[in-house]
Amino acid sequence: MNPEEILAAIEVQVEKVHTQSLDLSFNELLDMYESGELDISPDYQRLFRWTEGASSRFIESLLLEMPVPPIYVVETENGIYQLIDGLQRFSSYLHLRGELTAEHKSIKKGDFLTLVDCDIVHELNGLKYEELPTALKIKLKRSFVRVEVVRKGSDSKFKYHMFKRLNTGGEALTAQQIRNCTIRMLDPKFNDFIIQLSKNQDYVNCISNISEVQNLGAYNEELVLRYFTFRNNREAFKHDISDFLTEYMEDVSSGAIAFDYAENHDNFVKVFKLFSATHGDKVFGRISGDDKLQSNFNIYHFESLTMGIQCTIDELDLTDVAVIEDYKQRIINLKKDQTFKTETTGGGKNSPGPLRKRIEIAERYFQGN
Repeated sequence: MNPEEILAAIEVQVEKVHTQSLDLSFNELLDMYESGELDISPDYQRLFRWTEGASSRFIESLLLEMPVPPIYVVETENGIYQLIDGLQRFSSYLHLRGELTAEHKSIKKGDFLTLVDCDIVHELNGLKYEELPTALKIKLKRSFVRVEVVRKGSDSKFKYHMFKRLNTGGEALTAQQIRNCTIRMLDPKFNDFIIQLSKNQDYVNCISNISEVQNLGAYNEELVLRYFTFRNNREAFKHDISDFLTEYMEDVSSGAIAFDYAENHDNFVKVFKLFSATHGDKVFGRISGDDKLQSNFNIYHFESLTMGIQCTIDELDLTDVAVIEDYKQRIINLKKDQTFKTETTGGGKNSPGPLRKRIEIAERYFQGN
């Protein structure tokens, strides 16, 4: 490709986005937030992770007139600004003013940030907003921040990739948390479908041994995505699992890959109804020397069982007690298989070959061979 073609390709992409820079005070942003003109999606708000100390030091920075990084928003078709970068800073200001709702951090509207760990002006520590001198309260209200606006009419995929790049790499965000927020800029239907199924009671029971940290990081939702990605697109798996999951979610949400919502829903519900009825919260755990299932969660067992059962799930009558008892024993026999133990133990097995091998072992046991 010659230089002219490269420049032309860049120009085509540049023409897809329209931006505007505004200087707004934090008080103006607060007013916009309260009136609904500035929106923070629930999925994105759950990513607020700053400690009270980090939030306090940000407030201290505003008082000391230190430079503040820009905040990025996307303008929706009805003119509302949707926050896509700057959550930690703006949420800290909302907390200071008693306007933050963050249930995952047990913060509700009316709870005011108490400044702590300010390491330059120690006299601020222990104070709430209303306890600050009037001059400082005014100063905070009038503190300006550059707001970069991606205007309505910009290409939706450009908005999506902008959010994805702005929010990739921060230690507070897991891959699934980023997906939950970014995919909405393409189409929220598939993401909402995943979140809905992550609340299915049989599924919740089966994966209840994942850690609290994993749960807070939306790992329960990532497992649903992993289920459908492997069920419908496993042959495309080549290397990095995180990119593989993201690409499938992008393709379904953009319409590049067809997805039968009703059929996939019924399949998911039936699979986890079976697993919940057989071994419940231990179904994805390893087996001990005395043939008892352990109370842990193993991702290789999750993949093997959920994909292995696809070969027979359609023909099973889950109202038949004998069927449940039969598959309860099949799962035990599978987990006792020495080759299966080898293929689901240790690292380095998150690649196509080992994945295919452990699923094939599970299929043999579920088919009764």
